[in-house]
Amino acid sequence: MHSLGPLLSTALILAPLINALAVSPFHNRDNNRRPNHPRQAEVPKAIYFITNDRTSNSVIALPISQDGTLRAGTSTPTGGAGSNPLESQGAVHVAGNLLFTLNAGTSTLSLFTISPDSPLDLTPLGPSIPTGGDFPVTLAVSLTLSVVCVGNTGAVAGVACATFSAEKGLGQMDSLRRFDLGQSTPPAGLPNTVSDILFDEGETKLLVTVKGTPEVANPGFLSVFPVVNGVVSTTETRSSPPGTGFLFGSVNIPGTNSILATDPTFGAVALNIRPNNTATSGAFARIAGQAATCWATVSPSTNTAFVTDAVVNRLVELDLVDLSVITVLNLTNGNQGMLDLQAAGNFIYALNPGNANASSAVAVFDVSEGRGNVKQIQSFAIAEFGHVQGMAVLG
Repeated sequence: MHSLGPLLSTALILAPLINALAVSPFHNRDNNRRPNHPRQAEVPKAIYFITNDRTSNSVIALPISQDGTLRAGTSTPTGGAGSNPLESQGAVHVAGNLLFTLNAGTSTLSLFTISPDSPLDLTPLGPSIPTGGDFPVTLAVSLTLSVVCVGNTGAVAGVACATFSAEKGLGQMDSLRRFDLGQSTPPAGLPNTVSDILFDEGETKLLVTVKGTPEVANPGFLSVFPVVNGVVSTTETRSSPPGTGFLFGSVNIPGTNSILATDPTFGAVALNIRPNNTATSGAFARIAGQAATCWATVSPSTNTAFVTDAVVNRLVELDLVDLSVITVLNLTNGNQGMLDLQAAGNFIYALNPGNANASSAVAVFDVSEGRGNVKQIQSFAIAEFGHVQGMAVLG
């Protein structure tokens, strides 16, 4: 089972700031604003996450049935060690038939090929490589650039990138783009740590969210590194968008120059990336009753966002234009809340951390009936895998 102590403690620490920032939440919008039809979509093949075990990290691969539900799968060692908890989004990533994953305990990155005949068959592609810093927690991959970038958040914190190929595996990491976070290895708590890293929709910028320390008026920041001539620049533009305090998970808003970023001090916010690489706050989702909204995904089936809360056991659906709340699906599976999640086809897969009343599980949701109609169809127990983290889906 996961330890939710750090998140629970942070929820208490952030309570004054949450109250200060809170305003009346958006009312649910009329679901007829956009067409709401069932959508045919290809069923994804498998999901992947890591055990994050401190002695020997492994990738867990679970196959997906035609109805979207999960079945028993396989465990493949990464060659490195984990370190619970990561408190981040994006520790595992699938790009084409390649799977990338991090080993926080040994500060390494591992790469596997996924068999075209069996999505559970993972083969290491070369040795794991050092990530250029300490305690890596999040990664981003660009197939167009053949580049993978890693966010480190330990005593030596920052972002480093490496090239890769399906034939030769991983190259060496380039020079670390340093973040002076004043952290230890492993980090001492959630504040002042790297949260998430991703390429923008056009893969012209690398974006990094970093949590602040709200109790000392340090709101954290979003860093933007432009891609110049196919290379991620070392030139950083840093912004602390107004109204944010603890930026966590993020996802591109399709068809825009914006990302949706979660923030457990209120819910989520749209961050607009300007041509000069600064970020401004757009629409806010001030989610009533939330405590630790930290992870986000966008469903291609509904064209809406979904966010999870580590402390409140529910899935919240948000409009991508004004971030108003469309649906709040309260779960009755006995778990405390949910962590990493990914949308693929007509389904969403989210990690339930487990507690004294329920085992760790993957919650499976069906969104085939359109926006505003999400429903849970399975809770797949994974207690034997320990402190699981990350979530990636093979489409």
